[in-house]
Amino acid sequence: MITCETAPRPAPLPAHVDVLVVGAGLSGIGAAYRLQTECPDRSYLILEARDRLGGTWDLFRYPGIRSDSDMFTLGYPFKPWKDAKAIADGASILSYIRETAEEFGIDKHIRYGAKVISIDWSRRNRVWNIIIQRDGQTTSMTAAFVYACAGYYNYDTGHAPQFPGQKNFRGQIVHPQFWPDGLDYDGKNIVVIGSGATAVTLVPAMASETTHVTMLQRTPTWISAVPSHDKKADWLREHLPERLAHRVARAKNVAFNIGFHQYCERFPKRARTLLQSQTTRILGPDAVREHFTPTYRPWEQRLCAAPGADIFKAMKVGHADVVTDTIDEFVPDGVRLTSGRVLQADIIVSATGLQLCTFGGIQPRIDGQAVDFADEFVWKGAMVSGLPNFAFCIGYTRLSWTLRADLSSRLVCKVLNWMKSKNFDTVAPVADDSMEPLPLFGLTSGYVQRSVGAFPKQSTSAPWKMAQNYVLDAVATLRNDFAQTLKPVARTDRNAA
Repeated sequence: MITCETAPRPAPLPAHVDVLVVGAGLSGIGAAYRLQTECPDRSYLILEARDRLGGTWDLFRYPGIRSDSDMFTLGYPFKPWKDAKAIADGASILSYIRETAEEFGIDKHIRYGAKVISIDWSRRNRVWNIIIQRDGQTTSMTAAFVYACAGYYNYDTGHAPQFPGQKNFRGQIVHPQFWPDGLDYDGKNIVVIGSGATAVTLVPAMASETTHVTMLQRTPTWISAVPSHDKKADWLREHLPERLAHRVARAKNVAFNIGFHQYCERFPKRARTLLQSQTTRILGPDAVREHFTPTYRPWEQRLCAAPGADIFKAMKVGHADVVTDTIDEFVPDGVRLTSGRVLQADIIVSATGLQLCTFGGIQPRIDGQAVDFADEFVWKGAMVSGLPNFAFCIGYTRLSWTLRADLSSRLVCKVLNWMKSKNFDTVAPVADDSMEPLPLFGLTSGYVQRSVGAFPKQSTSAPWKMAQNYVLDAVATLRNDFAQTLKPVARTDRNAA
């Protein structure tokens, strides 16, 4: 007898859910944990557009992909990081996210291949009408509250400027966001265009005795050499119970990161000297002066981490180098620079950054009318003025992403519980017309500047401003002052509508 095995049918979507989480990446899994532990009476569902969880850590497959923050702060506070490396590779982080989802039963709440096309708030019914594309078909459901945890950049499109003469290049052009499987670069000349975190990761990962890599940068970036292992955290794990050691290591690193950021803000000249000291010891003062002295202050743009000073060491032994210049045009054998020099290349990697988009590409509407986010403000870093029962998760730009993401998830849970205690079914932050607007992202990085106007603003006044200080933000975010700025609608009013 011949039997045929068929793939299991994807779990169906419910007609309605109390909380819809969009995205099953690092933030979405963390949000789910908070919801099921702090709001156990609320049903929730995670919709993931891709076929696997992990978000960024599953999407990006380029060589050397790793965290640029230590895993004691990038990891979850409720799930100890057990790996030896404090700066972890992408595969280890993805495994950690999967293990978390399975350990706490979160994976059972995920529906894969379900892309949220639109969400539309109905004032009459006081629910979100969700349109979803799944298996080539369009379906719908409703949710009382939507929590967007899909990040802030476009998964489908990276920032890929068109260079003059690009079609003339005989080699291969690769974008890190869409790294080809099995790309053979051994023995090749590689030119990596860019100087951000991706480029700083790619250069030492690809460079070897047989493969030469050139990082072509228009302007220098601040790069900080950091230890690959956290010796103090290792000592704590040897002498303390697992969870206690994780909490202490996390607190230690939070304090250090806040302190270092404040040091850079208050003493930029000293911070410059400190950041350049190890680079100078490895490469010498001339290289530092020409290629590693940015014109902006440390942390005015995101600081790139170099575990074990790997990029500088690759340059010292001659496996890699850096060129600071601008591109005139691509030529058949590589890149011709404005100076006239030609960089020979078999492969060009365009590490030119991300393309940002609001809430993972979701465009919220109210009764069919699109919301213009440029006119709105962000409340406590998570909710948008005038937008009912909606929150989004964006982590820190100057500290570990998850520190801020976890605060946002805890805030959402506190708001949901406050709504229940007050018998409200709808809340929305109310902005004051006198508030002074500030950009949501306080960085001058190119990928941030390209998105100006696409995101709502923050304000100088509390509780509308993120301090980029975990302790201050934790106090402000979790304070029970909802009645001052959230406009509620009583559940009893719904019956009269």
